[in-house]
Amino acid sequence: MHGRYELLELAGEGGMARVYRAMTLGAAGFRRAVAIKRIREHLLESPEYVAMFVEEARVCAELDHGNIVQVHDFGVDAHGFFLVFEWVDGVHVGQYVESLERRGAPLPWRHAAAIGVQVLAGLAAAHERVDADGNPAPIYHRDVTPQNILLSVSGIAKLTDFGLARAMDRASITAPDMVKGKLSYLAPELISGAPANARSDLYALGIVLWEMLAGERLFWANTPSERVRKVLAGEVPPLTSRRRTLPSALVGVVERALARDPAGRFESAQAMHDALLLSLGPQLVSAKELAEAVMDARVALGLSRRSLRPPAPREANR
Repeated sequence: MHGRYELLELAGEGGMARVYRAMTLGAAGFRRAVAIKRIREHLLESPEYVAMFVEEARVCAELDHGNIVQVHDFGVDAHGFFLVFEWVDGVHVGQYVESLERRGAPLPWRHAAAIGVQVLAGLAAAHERVDADGNPAPIYHRDVTPQNILLSVSGIAKLTDFGLARAMDRASITAPDMVKGKLSYLAPELISGAPANARSDLYALGIVLWEMLAGERLFWANTPSERVRKVLAGEVPPLTSRRRTLPSALVGVVERALARDPAGRFESAQAMHDALLLSLGPQLVSAKELAEAVMDARVALGLSRRSLRPPAPREANR
C-alpha cells in the first residue's frame, strides 16, 4: 500500500471493487480514518472497468457538499489505482431498515422524510453543478439506492458511490455486473434507453422513500427479467394501503416522485427538497435525534464502531 496509508481491514466488497478501512499517516503521529476503494483484481486487465474507476475519482473530486461523501485522494501503487474517501461511521439506509425489522418496529416517518431532505440537498448540489466558466455541468447519480445513502453517528445523511454517474453514459445499463441487483431502483425511461437526468434520480429516491415507509420492496423479483417488467410497468401501490397514518403531504411528495411519466415528477431536486421539508411541518428532526437512531441501529445489528460501513461497493441485492 502507498506509504501514506495503512490498511486495517476489509470493510466491504462487491462485483467491481473492494473497500477497506484504513488510516492516513501523517507527521508527528497524525492518524485519520479513511475508506480506500480498489478495483477488483480480475478487472484490472479491462480498460473499460479501469476507465470507469478513474471517472469515478474525477466525478467525486468535483462534488463538495456536506451530504455527499467526500473524496480525499486518488493514487496508484503496485496493485493499481485506489480511491480514498472520508470514513463514515454509521449505517446505510438498508441496515437502518433491517435494524428496525429485527425489533419489529416501523421506520418513523419523520426520520424517512428527514433523510430524504438531506439526500435531496446533496442531489441538488450535483445536479446544479457548474464548471469553472460558470456553465451548467450537472452530475446525475444514476444509483440512488439504500446502500448508497449512509447515515452517520452524527446524524448526517451522505450520498455515496457516484461510480455510475458518468461512466454509465458510455455503457449499456444492462451490461453484466454493472448494475446487477440495482434494476429495482432504475427509472423506467432509463431501461428504455433514455439519458439520465434529474428526474430519474428523483424517481430512484422516491422508490427508497416508498420502501422505507411501507416496510417492503417495491419492484423486487427473483429474476432480472421480472424486475425489468415490474419497473417498466411502474405500478406503485398506494402508500396508504401499507400505512394508513402517514401525513397526506408526505404521501403526495413520494407519489409525485414516482410518477411513471417524468413530466409528472418534481422538476428539480431542490423543488422536491422544499416539498419534503414542508411535509415535516413543525416536526423537524434534529441531527441529535437521527444520531441516536443510528446508534440504536448499530446496537440492534451488533456492529462495533470499527466494523461500521464506509462508502460501500455496489451490492447485488437489497
